[in-house]
Amino acid sequence: MPKSKDFAALYPNISRFVDENGWIEIGQHEMISAFVRAYDLGGTVYEGEDSYPSLEDALQDLDAGIRAYIEEHGIWRD
Repeated sequence: MPKSKDFAALYPNISRFVDENGWIEIGQHEMISAFVRAYDLGGTVYEGEDSYPSLEDALQDLDAGIRAYIEEHGIWRD
């Protein structure tokens, strides 16, 4: 799937995660309080806060959460 180079530069972990490992969800959900979420075939990778001051803040948190998960589990070894 083509992606914006600007998005990939701002949120490299989200971009790579979606390309290689899983998917993300953004927005309110009736069953889950987290505004941003990341999943792979194994389940939940990251769930963020209930709300954020801006979408940019939410995406920055999601990018950092994915990075922490990847580093903790040694998934990407470049």
